[in-house]
Amino acid sequence: MTKRYTGGCACGAIRYETSSTPVFENHCQCRDCQQRSGTGHGSYLSFARQADVTVTGEAKTWRVTADSGNEKIHAFCPTCGTPVYLTFVAMPELIAIHAASLDDPVQFKPHAVTYGIRANAWDTMDASLQTFERMPR
Repeated sequence: MTKRYTGGCACGAIRYETSSTPVFENHCQCRDCQQRSGTGHGSYLSFARQADVTVTGEAKTWRVTADSGNEKIHAFCPTCGTPVYLTFVAMPELIAIHAASLDDPVQFKPHAVTYGIRANAWDTMDASLQTFERMPR
C-alpha cells in the first residue's frame, strides 16, 4: 500500500501532497535550523524529486548559506509565517518537508540526527538514532 503524505502551513494557504517515499528523514541541529525553528533542531522528510511533491499556494522564499557552505532556499507562508519546505541549490531535485507541517506528524520516522556537532545539551534526541557531526555524504 502506498503511503500518502499531506500537509501545509497553519492557515491553509499553502498545501502539499505526495505519494513518494522519503529518501531520508532526519533531525538537523545545524545553527540555521535552530534559529529558524526557534528550538534546538529542525525535523525533515526529504524526497528525491520535487516534481513528485505537488505544492499549491504561493510560498515566499529566502536563501541562506548552510553550515555545509551550500545554499538552502527556505519556503514559508507569507500569511502565517509557517516554514513548509526547503530546497538546495547543490541538489535542485531534492525537497525537504518540515515534519511539523504534516497533517499527520506521526508519519515522521527519523533515521538520523545531522549536525550533532552543533547540538545543545538541552535538546536531547533519541539515543538509538545515528548521529552525524555534519551531513553525511
